[in-house]
Amino acid sequence: MEIKLIDIERPENANVIIGQTHFIKTVEDIHEALVTSLPMIKFGVAFCEASGARLIRHSGTDTELEELAVANAEKIGAGHSFVLILGNAFPINIMKSLKAVDEVLYLFAATANPLKVIVAEEGDQRGIVGVLDGDKPVGVEGEKDIADRKDLLRKIGYKF
Repeated sequence: MEIKLIDIERPENANVIIGQTHFIKTVEDIHEALVTSLPMIKFGVAFCEASGARLIRHSGTDTELEELAVANAEKIGAGHSFVLILGNAFPINIMKSLKAVDEVLYLFAATANPLKVIVAEEGDQRGIVGVLDGDKPVGVEGEKDIADRKDLLRKIGYKF
């Protein structure tokens, strides 16, 4: 078995979600879930089919993001994996809808950080082992950090 590290490309302010799913209708169901959640959302999604034609199925509302999702899915090349790139939304805005898609089995990452996917390859098979998301911590938050975190969440409307 060979282990590979795949760098995920994304626009500077975009978020990426990497997950595992199944079944050919995944792309359409994710598309419908996202546009139902946020009608003006910009995204691209690509799904690596694991059997049958074994194609990378794709959809989106933004051509550039869709093409980038396909390019990342090609690099990962793991059966039943998907790459979703969000242009004008945050994962928290669509996570419940995405998790409610019957085909979605597992989410590895939802981030705007630098992201690498750890892939295992054996013969004709590839699978995602895990991800490297952002950087490691540099310390533990203190009282001021706690107050700043709480203030930020209230300022941006996520807490009251």
